[in-house]
Amino acid sequence: MSGETRNVPSRLGGSRLRLPDEPAREDWFAGGLSEAIGGPLGDHAVRPPHRRYVTPVRIVLALACLLFALHWVQKSPCRDGAWGDLKQYKDHCYTDVLALYYAEGLGDGKVPYADHAVEYPVLTGLFMGALGLPVHALAQHVDINQGKWFYDANAIMLSLLGIGTVAMVLALRRRRPFDALLLAIAPAMLVTATVNWDLLAIAPTVGALLAWSRRRPWLAGLLFGLGVAAKFYPLLILGPLLVLALRSGKLRQAGTTVLTAAATWVVINAPIAMLYPDSWLQFFRLNSTRGVDWGTLWYVGAHFPTGGENAGLPGFGYLSTHITTLNLLYGVLFALCCLAIGALAMFAPRRPRLAQLAFLVVACFLITGKVWSQQYVLWLIPLAVLARPRWGAFLAWQLAEVGYFLAFYAELMAASGTTVVPEWVFVFFSLCRLATLVVLVGYVVRDILVPARDAVRADGSDDPDGGEFDHAPDVSWLPGAARPTTPAPAPS
Repeated sequence: MSGETRNVPSRLGGSRLRLPDEPAREDWFAGGLSEAIGGPLGDHAVRPPHRRYVTPVRIVLALACLLFALHWVQKSPCRDGAWGDLKQYKDHCYTDVLALYYAEGLGDGKVPYADHAVEYPVLTGLFMGALGLPVHALAQHVDINQGKWFYDANAIMLSLLGIGTVAMVLALRRRRPFDALLLAIAPAMLVTATVNWDLLAIAPTVGALLAWSRRRPWLAGLLFGLGVAAKFYPLLILGPLLVLALRSGKLRQAGTTVLTAAATWVVINAPIAMLYPDSWLQFFRLNSTRGVDWGTLWYVGAHFPTGGENAGLPGFGYLSTHITTLNLLYGVLFALCCLAIGALAMFAPRRPRLAQLAFLVVACFLITGKVWSQQYVLWLIPLAVLARPRWGAFLAWQLAEVGYFLAFYAELMAASGTTVVPEWVFVFFSLCRLATLVVLVGYVVRDILVPARDAVRADGSDDPDGGEFDHAPDVSWLPGAARPTTPAPAPS
């Protein structure tokens, strides 16, 4: 798997040499960082042989392994479950994985859904049971710390899924392997990877994008179905898939993916829904009745330091106690965002890439939503890397996420009776997270409207993740957009 190549004049005459992609040469921010070690490599520098042991792919995968090892170290103070004196917040090591081992009854040997109404979609509940019940059974014969064993088992499995996700992004970016470096060293991944089971949905979702890029719509649908059965957010990506299929006339292929995804989800959910309907509905009940969560747009509005007796902007306090109105309002806002993204997809001067639209939809879902848990950033990181592999705005957003991560634990301590920082500090970091993500959304929209600014298309590519969409002409009936894409490059 080689890096992206750049054409440069050959010393031998008219032929051209193929050199690997180098972020320090094509990205101004990465180039600035490289000055600390001498700056970008020059055109006439002696490069190592093409076949060498230290390749971009191996570097990225090694750093991904290091990131998940460091994440385990960061969470290790909480592994014993002895969370007295708010240790889980002071050490910033809280994880739902350990807390829910006991809260969901796994520590007592309860079978998910059959004995206890799990608050997560079916595949996540089954995953919890598949790891938790053997730990409980072992504890009946061996003196072990059940919580620690359960967390470690989950950390191993989720880390493997995370490393697999990095490998799949590398496969999607065979010509630009250093793009995956952004995922492999993402600061927010370092601190939130095993806060919950989100990587269980992220890995099949990225796998679905990889399968689609390889023109295997049924496999993409199978993996999308698995992702939705673990967390519902992959469902959002099917919308951009259908809109791009409409513009390119590839509805049959996209329909195969959507129908296969639906069938997969039904096969996984139907047995639980029929045998334990009340337990199966718990996830839907919880999300429909859930109020304003920490760090959301609605929370910021309700707690914005206005200087008056009652903090918050007018009207936001009302939404905190009227869930039906809140559900309607954020649903309408998200629907309007989707309509705008759909119009952008249909009428942009050049058909957007699938990853660009997927990122926009998921980002808007979080920006407008009433729940934005700290680990939801994991949904966006692979999509952001695929949508806009530029270092500056990406790292600014990631640093804002880390700032929010730290402020959030201070807020949790305050909610537990120990005030560490004033409320406005948490609101400030919530706004930083929101603002940097909005800026990143703006950059992706700009790249769509001005394709020459798109780093992925800089070498003449159309949509390397697009599968059936890649180099496909627009449908003839679409006014103003019925134009062929850049022809596919000749094999080198």
